Amino acid sequence: MENEVLFEDNHIFIINKKPSDIVQGDKTGDICLVDIAKAYIKQKYNKPGEVFLGLVHRIDRPVSGAVILARTSKALSRLNEMLKEHEIKKTYWAVVKNKPPQEKGTLVNYLIKNEKQNKSYIVEETHKGALRAELNYALIAKSDNYYLIEVELITGRHHQIRAQLAHMGCPVKGDLKYGFNRSNKDASIHLHSRKIEMLHPVKKEKMTVIAPTPDDPIWNYFVKAV
Repeated sequence: MENEVLFEDNHIFIINKKPSDIVQGDKTGDICLVDIAKAYIKQKYNKPGEVFLGLVHRIDRPVSGAVILARTSKALSRLNEMLKEHEIKKTYWAVVKNKPPQEKGTLVNYLIKNEKQNKSYIVEETHKGALRAELNYALIAKSDNYYLIEVELITGRHHQIRAQLAHMGCPVKGDLKYGFNRSNKDASIHLHSRKIEMLHPVKKEKMTVIAPTPDDPIWNYFVKAV
């Protein structure tokens, strides 16, 4: 796990999640990232008893990149408040097949989650239970076959980036659930939590954390192209 730690102090723990990792335990019973991180901290610092590690936000299982965990309840409550007040800036990279209609812009849609399908659908604003979803995007690189879109999340809805980019005509590479025509061999999708910018919740210092992309030919090409 040491190679995946992006930032670590007494208050915060930021990990670069691999696409196969599940952030929090679910019905699959697979060992989750939070438990792996707890075991790492327990061993590294020789901590007796239970290790506290609070999850600040999730990213989907097939998605890679930066995930914030809190090492104290004080840091967790402050980070949760910062998230609610949009004081944590989260930037994602998405590789898509189609060029977006405009090279940059803001997407505002209304989403409803289908629990059974674990999928979000774009609906009218008046639809019962619909939640407003907003993001900014910009086309930042292209290859012969794909385009790299940088996304700044304004809201944090279930599958928001995947649903909104697909609705724009740009499903994420490998994302069968949202209309891409074929899956990636490792069941990942080419969506990556690239950068987190915020004030440290305790020290109040500016922080910028960048998560290296997975080691595959497409990501490697775009890292050099940007």
